[in-house]
Formats: sequence, C-alpha cells, structure tokens
Amino acid sequence: MKLADSSAPSLVDRFGRQVSYLRISVTDRCDFRCIYCMAEDMQFLPRAQILTLEEIETVASAFVALGVDKIRITGGEPLVRKGVLDLLRKLGRLEGLRELVLTTNGSHLAEMAAELREAGVKRVNISLDTLDPDRFRQMTRFGSLERVLGGIEAARQAGFDRVKLNSVILRNRNHQDVRPLVAFALSQGLDISFIEEMPLGVVDGHDRAEEYYSSDEIRHDLEREYTLLPTTEGTGGPSRYLRVAGTQTRIGFISPHSHNFCGSCNRVRLTAEGRLLLCLGNEHSVDLKRVLRSHPGDAERLQRAIVASLAIKPERHYFELREQPVIFRHMNMTGG
Repeated sequence: MKLADSSAPSLVDRFGRQVSYLRISVTDRCDFRCIYCMAEDMQFLPRAQILTLEEIETVASAFVALGVDKIRITGGEPLVRKGVLDLLRKLGRLEGLRELVLTTNGSHLAEMAAELREAGVKRVNISLDTLDPDRFRQMTRFGSLERVLGGIEAARQAGFDRVKLNSVILRNRNHQDVRPLVAFALSQGLDISFIEEMPLGVVDGHDRAEEYYSSDEIRHDLEREYTLLPTTEGTGGPSRYLRVAGTQTRIGFISPHSHNFCGSCNRVRLTAEGRLLLCLGNEHSVDLKRVLRSHPGDAERLQRAIVASLAIKPERHYFELREQPVIFRHMNMTGG
C-alpha cells in the first residue's frame, strides 16, 4: 500500500532525482571468485545475518508500493541462493512492477533459464569478461567458460526480452578481448556493456590503478573495426549505449571514473544483510533489517524508513584508484 499522505512521487532525493529502480543482493555467496569482485579466500556472512526470502519480498513490495517499477536481482551469484525461484515468482506477480531483471555469472543458467523466464524475469545480464578459457579461469579463479557459454545459449533459447553481456575490462588482463567479445555478441544477437572497475573492497593480486582501462580506450579499440552510432536508447540503468551500424546490437559503457553518471542516478541497493545503500560508492545506508525484525508486519513503518532514507542519498561518488578503498565491502555484498 502507499503512504496515506503521498500525493506526489515519494522517492525523490534532495537533488530532485526520483528513485524508480531497486537492486537486491539476495546472497553474498558466489561459485566464482572474480579478481575485481572479491578476495580468493572470502569469509561469507552467517545465515542469520542474511535477509530471509520473505524479508526480501516484504522490502520489494514496499518499494513497489512507493513507485519503484524495476527490480534487479543480483548477488554474489543469485542463483546459488536456495529458494530464489520461488522469490522471483512472487516478485514477478507484484502489481505495479514493470520489469523484473537478473544479473548472473551464467554458471547455473543452463538448467534454470526456462524457469526464470516462466517466473517473470524479463531480461538477464550475464557476466563474461573473456572468451579465452585460460584467461577466464585466471579472472574467475573457479569458473568454467564452457558452462557459462552453455548458460548464454540457454538464455537465448528461453525467450527473454533481451540478453546482455557484462564485461569488466582490465589492462593487460583482458583488454585484448574487447573486439572478440563484441564479435561474439553480434554473432549471438546480444547486447554488451563494458564496465570500468569500481574500487570496492580490498582485493589481492590485483593493482586497480595499473589495470584501469577506460571506456574511451575501449571505444577507440572498437572503432578500428566497427561503426558505432549514437542512440538515445537505455534500460533505466547506468549504461550509455551506442549501436553497431547495420545490426540490432547495442554496446553500453558504464563509466564510474571517466564519465560519471551520478546526475541521473535513479537507483538504490539492498545488500544481502539488509542495508539499504543510497550510493554504490559511499557508505550512506539505512538498516532495513533492523526495521523489519523490530517491527514485523508494519508495512507503513517500513515505507516511512525507505522514504526518509532519501535524505542521505549523496550527490555523487568519488573513486580514487591510487588510494586504498574507503569502501571496504566487496562487490558481492553490494547488489551489483
């Protein structure tokens, strides 16, 4: 239900930005250990500290009642969370939710893609940083490229509205894979977004400043082979798109360093432990788990906490690659 005194969109921050998009991390666990996302020897949260699926559904319902019309389910790897399909089926039935989407590493899509589509997931983003099996293993530490490629094919066959690849590009790790990745996306009729690494959490064996590869460099690499056309298309997230001439494939650039996208930010993130993060690159947050567990069943109190949280949503993030991160949570905790 909506708050009784809500005569205008409730989720507007002090900079006039309306929040219409919620990203939910359903677990901090993952079957990969990607070098830009987490340390190799990760300590995951005890189960009692993680939101239950019922609590996640309650928070999602509150956001939709307040006008949010897009929810993305992320992790960690969301498909390793037991019961996630039941959660997705319930979210897919929320009145007022325009789009339920998912980000995954693809390792479980071969067996789950059809059920995800039936549950109401409209679009899926799949992480793929290289098509070279050795580099793939180096970057993911535990991942199987063959299994992910099988998952991509299953997603293509499942009938999602769109399937998109997400690629984090690092200098001297996989920057040579930019053009092969686009060629693969074109051959499969997929979109692809290239992402500048975000300095979240302390990672080992990886110098973020030395391995930074900007969106402008990626675009320069691609324009040696492809004609890229401007487009006003978007998906409601931070990607800024170009279209490959003569195709339906869109190439997106997520550029937190080189082309800050904070001015149009329309999203907040719910972490696996129930913190509502108001910004990816800041620690401004509200403990919604405390609200849920202190006042179970009180939908109005939960909505008030969500509306009030917008007062601390910052104007922008500031990332410094050559300094130790001030954000110590890893990406798997953040919700994509």
